[in-house]
Amino acid sequence: MIDLTLIGIGTGSPGHLTREAIAAMENSDLILIPVTPGEDTGTIREGLCHRVLVSPPRIAPFPAIGAADAIAAQLETILRATAATRPCVLVWGDPTLQEDALTAAQALSLRTPLHLRLVPGITAIQALCAAHLIPVSVSDTPGQIVTGRQLREHGWPESVSRIIVIQNDENALQEIDPEGVKIWWGAYLGMPEQMLRQGPLGAVGAEIIRLRRQAHERHGWIADCCLLERRA
Repeated sequence: MIDLTLIGIGTGSPGHLTREAIAAMENSDLILIPVTPGEDTGTIREGLCHRVLVSPPRIAPFPAIGAADAIAAQLETILRATAATRPCVLVWGDPTLQEDALTAAQALSLRTPLHLRLVPGITAIQALCAAHLIPVSVSDTPGQIVTGRQLREHGWPESVSRIIVIQNDENALQEIDPEGVKIWWGAYLGMPEQMLRQGPLGAVGAEIIRLRRQAHERHGWIADCCLLERRA
């Protein structure tokens, strides 16, 4: 039986690692690091290991591309080759916020006996609101989470005045009628490259799109989210 732990590592800052996360990493005999071609997120994850662990266990990068079954097959090959029994996977943010890591782990459980554990992490939503000193919800107005794609394809959810956009999409921001909309935006949250902007969408939207494009060209990737509020 393999004891696999999915560990939420926050949005790139060592300060986002909880004590539970560090303890789980220390208890592992293999740290699996998802790597996306053209991005340095794998290097950032590996750097976290060396910064917070006195003696990091074996580290095994793997390509985080393709369907869940394909990723599960890669993980199975690595686990067989290493004979690891207590591996962990470092997941950006919190594994409960998006389905990718859990879906791949569940696909792996169909291929090999597996006991799955999940350690929550700091989400981009928490990091964004903390950086801007704002709550997700105000009074009786809860914030609804949507993806950039959902916002682009389906528009602003009905009967909702505050939305949190994850997996951001600059085209989604361009599709929104900026009238009466305020935005709190952040990218590379918790990292030295962190960028924050807030204000009326009509006033700062174009600048945010420009910053996103420049940052993507510079780093090869962009991780950002925003909170939008539509006022009557």
